[in-house]
Amino acid sequence: MNDQQLMPADNAIINTSVFAAFVLITLFIVYRVSSRGSSSDYFVAGSSFSGAQNGIALSGDYLSAASFLGIAGAIAVYGYDGFLYSIGFLVAWLINLLLVAERMRNTGRFTMGDVLSFRMKQRPVRAAAAASTLAITIIYMIAQMAGAGGLVALLLDVHSTFGQALVIAVVGLVMMVYVLVGGMKGTTWVQIIKAAMLLLCVALITIFLLGKFGYSMTDLLLGAAENNPNGREIFAPGVQYGKSELTQLDFVSLSLALVLGVGGLPHVLMRFYTVPNAREARRSVAWAIWVVAAFYICTLIIGYGAAALVGTEAIQNAPGAENSAAPLLAYRIGGTVLLGIVAAVAFATILAVVAGLTLTASASFAHDIYANVIRRGDVDSDDVVKVARMTALVIGGASILGGILVNGQNIAFLVGLAFAFAASANLSTLLYSLFWKRFNTRGTLWGIYGGLSSCLLLVIFSPVVSGSPDSILPSVDFAFFPLKNPGIVSIPISFICGIIGTFLGGRDEVDEERRAEMEVRSLTGIGSRLS
Repeated sequence: MNDQQLMPADNAIINTSVFAAFVLITLFIVYRVSSRGSSSDYFVAGSSFSGAQNGIALSGDYLSAASFLGIAGAIAVYGYDGFLYSIGFLVAWLINLLLVAERMRNTGRFTMGDVLSFRMKQRPVRAAAAASTLAITIIYMIAQMAGAGGLVALLLDVHSTFGQALVIAVVGLVMMVYVLVGGMKGTTWVQIIKAAMLLLCVALITIFLLGKFGYSMTDLLLGAAENNPNGREIFAPGVQYGKSELTQLDFVSLSLALVLGVGGLPHVLMRFYTVPNAREARRSVAWAIWVVAAFYICTLIIGYGAAALVGTEAIQNAPGAENSAAPLLAYRIGGTVLLGIVAAVAFATILAVVAGLTLTASASFAHDIYANVIRRGDVDSDDVVKVARMTALVIGGASILGGILVNGQNIAFLVGLAFAFAASANLSTLLYSLFWKRFNTRGTLWGIYGGLSSCLLLVIFSPVVSGSPDSILPSVDFAFFPLKNPGIVSIPISFICGIIGTFLGGRDEVDEERRAEMEVRSLTGIGSRLS
């Protein structure tokens, strides 16, 4: 059977049924465990999860559609260069483990804005932190929605633009229900279930796939080389990023974004507040690292296996292009049943990640902007939760529209952009706040807005938006920045802006008493219990 015609009506019905069953089961779980108490219950589940539970949920939050679909496709097409995404995504966790997790948990309450504003002027810093959080989460959500469109095009044989847009809207609406009903506790359990399903799914595919080649990795790799136009070059660097000095520089920029971006991702940082203390926060990261590492090892085998059994040409010509590699491989080795499982897991991945992102964005707006900037802290907990739920609806609508706009782009690449924004806007100010005694309000504002605006401008005037056949607007050309990922420029700008702003602000902006309190609290945890 032609891989581009995988989806007769009965297959599409099976895939839809499996996905619908997952949604109904998880919605029931979300409803049963949902928190109906204070803002602490809604935003951080009352800090009731253990390190192991939160670590698995962290991996569920982190292993997005980019990991499952985008990276597998990138490995199938580009080989070693595609696997570099996995390396960057995994190594990045060391920053959270060594520098961020414990201090973040001890210092804040709900959001990143709590940490950044601890010893600064509350209103301007919280507004900047919320603006950064909203920008990053929307970009990340758009990438996930684009993955939903491409996946549905393949699994349900929906080829029309309107049909894919309709499915993206349905995914967005289901995601909003998770957030509105379940809050952080419900969303966390969805993440745990999804992470377990995802790991089981890739493990099954890996075992079945190796069985096709007599459990010989050598035979699998040789088959991948035979069915890839680049031959054995896919086992070495350079297929995607070695064509010119410009592409090599683009790779360096992407690597910086991937490695440094995790330390600034708002939805990852917020998870450190769902555990009772800093020790459990550190355990969360350790658990997440092991789960993510196991997953990426399987993804490497799946990517090369897709090249070997499906073929690079068939993958690129299928609906969804590179993002279709894992589903096409699943159909080849396990037929309709395994494809149905992959369909459910892929949809679950998109739903769970987007739900976590939506909750983070809505919490940041409600807690930082509404409660502390607009109402100056004089607000009822129930009102904050209501505002968060209304914000979730707005954020969900924006992500649906964005996902429709960029449908068809490689989602691993789009997530790379989100990492660039996170590293540019958040990482510098977070590290400076936790480790630099002289850092002040002006430095915080300069670091956030400098990194965020420079990253945004460079993306707008790059081949991502215009001037290239695979651009979002291919018919026009107003690009002057040659790189697709701006991290190599925007990340240093953020760190430099933070330094310049700090020295321009002067020592009189430093609250020595609050600075000393933050230092003691971040190191010991004294006074950090959520209320």
